[in-house]
Amino acid sequence: MTMPHLDHVAIWVADLDSVRDFYSHWFDGHANGLYENPRTGLRTHILHFAETPAVQRGTRLEIMTRPELAEHCEAAQLGWAHVSFGLPGREDVDRLASHMSEAGVPVIDGPRQTGDGYYEATVLDPEGNRVELVASDYSDDVALRPAFRSGPSDPEARPGSQPGHAVREWFALLRC
Repeated sequence: MTMPHLDHVAIWVADLDSVRDFYSHWFDGHANGLYENPRTGLRTHILHFAETPAVQRGTRLEIMTRPELAEHCEAAQLGWAHVSFGLPGREDVDRLASHMSEAGVPVIDGPRQTGDGYYEATVLDPEGNRVELVASDYSDDVALRPAFRSGPSDPEARPGSQPGHAVREWFALLRC
């Protein structure tokens, strides 16, 4: 059996734009196009942290919000949403979700095709944390929705945007 790899982590946020801008500025993240689910109000961006995401998907961070989070901003609802492990394909997601269910692991969602094009199942770890099993055979059209651009596309034109530069400054401030 092929072992899963870490695909992405996700956090719930109240202000999607400011969190996107924070990770873009401080960690040189590149946000894909906005995904919006008109039925649930879910809005997400997935940020990648590689210069050429089409060639190497690498590390990804999903930031997610819903209208009730922005309106009520209850701290208990914000924070880490799930960790996602990638498997080669849909059959692998189905097989692992089935094995986990048979072993008594709660499968709380799926396997299913999501509105933004992923195939996934969600299980709970022993502490009740959500763990996604996602088929990694999704297309680059799904993974790399048209990118969000808030400023010049040339990273040299954005102060402090050189890879690692802002991170080093931020950690230096923490040591003060």
